[in-house]
This record gives sequence, C-alpha cells and structure tokens, in this order.
Amino acid sequence: MSGPKLPDFPWDSLAGHAATARAHPGGIVDLSVGTPVDPVPDSIRVALASVSDIPGYPATHGTPELRETVVEALRRRHGVTGVEPDAVLPTIGSKELVAWLPTLLGAGEGKTVVIPELAYPTYEVGALLAGASIVRADSLTALGPARPALLWLNSPSNPTGKVLGVEHLRKVVEWARERGTVVVSDECYLALGWDAEPVSILHPDVHGGSLDGLLAVHSLSKSANLAGYRAGFVTGDPELVRRLLEVRKHAGMIVPRPVQEAMRAALADDEALSEQRRRYAARRAVLRPALEKAGFRIDDSEAGLYLWATRGESAQDTLSWLAERGILAAPGTFYGPRGHSHVRVALTATDERVNAAAERLAE
Repeated sequence: MSGPKLPDFPWDSLAGHAATARAHPGGIVDLSVGTPVDPVPDSIRVALASVSDIPGYPATHGTPELRETVVEALRRRHGVTGVEPDAVLPTIGSKELVAWLPTLLGAGEGKTVVIPELAYPTYEVGALLAGASIVRADSLTALGPARPALLWLNSPSNPTGKVLGVEHLRKVVEWARERGTVVVSDECYLALGWDAEPVSILHPDVHGGSLDGLLAVHSLSKSANLAGYRAGFVTGDPELVRRLLEVRKHAGMIVPRPVQEAMRAALADDEALSEQRRRYAARRAVLRPALEKAGFRIDDSEAGLYLWATRGESAQDTLSWLAERGILAAPGTFYGPRGHSHVRVALTATDERVNAAAERLAE
C-alpha cells in the first residue's frame, strides 16, 4: 500500500550550494533557514524546569493557566478579543498542525484546499497527506464559484514578508462564510511587524464579532526562540477547536507538561519578546541595505524574519552567486512557481554572521 506522493524535502537540494559556501575562507553564513540562534530567555528555562518532576500524563487541552495566558497575550499584544480559554489548544509546534490539519478536519479526498501562490511548503504537504486537491491563489476572483473546504492565509507571509490588511482579511472571511469554507490563518510571525502592523484574523475589525469558521495558528519558535521546544497553539472557532481536541486526544498529540509551562512563561514575558524583536530589527537594518547596495531589489518584506530579494535572474543563479561569497539562502522556488527569480534571506543568524554577510556583499 503506497501513501500520497510527496515532494522531495526542499532543503535537501541545497547540498551543493552549502558545500560551496562552507568552502569560503571565512566559513558559511547560513541564511537559508528560519531557525533561532539566540538564547532561550531565563524566565522560560526556569518555568520549564519548575514542573519537570511531574510524572503523570499532561492534558491534551493544556493547563487552564496556559490557555488563560494565551487569551491574555492575544488581547494584550494583538488586540484580539472574544476568544475563550476553552477554544485554545496547544500543539507540538505549528508545523505538525499545518501538516495534519486538513486530515483532522476531514478535508480529504474530493475536497479542495486553497493555499497562497507563494507558500510555506507544508500547506501543500498537508493537503496531499489528506488526499485533497490543491489550488494556489491569492485572489478570490481567481477562485470563481469554487467552494473549498479549507483556505490558508499567511500574514505576515513566509517567504515574502507581505502583510494583508484588515480590508483584505475581512473580504476573505465574508467570501469563505458564504461558501462554508474554513479559513486558517498562519500567524507565526504576527509579532514581527517592521514596516506594517500585522493584524490577526481573530481581531474584531476582521471577523465582525463572530469566530465561526476561523482558526489562527501560532508558534513560539520565532518570537521566543522555542523551536527546539516544539511549542505552538491553535485557537478561534470553539466548535472547530473542540473537533481538533477530540481527535488529538485519541491520537496522543500532546504537548509535554514542561513545554506547556514554558509556553505560559513566554506568553507572559513581553520584555523578552521586545528584546528578541530588537535583535531581529538590528540584523534586518544591516542585511537589507547590504543586499540593496549589492544590486538586489527587496520586495514586500514588511514583516517577519525574511527578506524577499531578487537580482532579476533565476533563483539558482542567485544562489550560486551568494554561495561563492559563503552565503547560503533559500530559492523562491521552494515556495511556489512564482518564486523563480527570488531568494529568501533569513534574519536568523548571529550578529557576527550577519555582519560577515554584509561585508562579503560589499566586496
């Protein structure tokens, strides 16, 4: 019995460029992935250890304290109101939820999942795992009379850093409700706005007072350096969250208790978030002008952890040019056909490595 035909794991294809970059006398500057490099805040590490002696199984739904902290953080940081603690569900990072959400919600064979034209690859993988058909579209007009089961939004976008405005989000919600389509908004970069202020799909200005048919996915990997902890959550429509909870109970999809406590601490620590934002902003302030002086054009990149850059040539040619200077980036083709002439440059490298990249770009 064979499973769905999945695409090759994109980053495996960078081996040749990575080898070239590693051969640089100053070593590689890896800007191809969005993995954190900064320390986990002390408040989070203390919280993790504080419950490390609890031997029993954790609750799939998470502790009441964690769910209440999520609700407060969304209100305080993003102006989200109307979410109840029972409609919060911790997840094992956000990637596993993205990959399994169509399956968990029954968006399988005979159903359609809409993803952005330039999209995090796991949206496509999740639809394929469920057996659904995939449509890439950024415009509602392009979808015509379609009635998809699920539609993904991602603002700020990975890879482009584009931010969708309130009016755009509101139109998507209205369109989806007319068709019975579930809208899932990947908001993992919501706290990292630079030139624009990202808005959650759960903001009252967007949903008009009803969370029906809406889910928002959040991760603490980027904002709190918890990629290694696998810490995320989903919230929104209480009925949809209830359905997800029931299936996840049966499947054993449970966030470990110490990680739940670490999440609670991270969501309560606004100063740690501000400090991490300052780090990323400083690296962005170094990399962006360095790329522009080297002949790149930066498109979108209003928020998030990446610069969406082009030299007006194929992404592979740009990767080769960068690799000769010891810099590794991700080709835009990882995210869809429209990325053929762009590369994604991550801000997730140490200050020393970012400065090294800027110096090499100036040579």
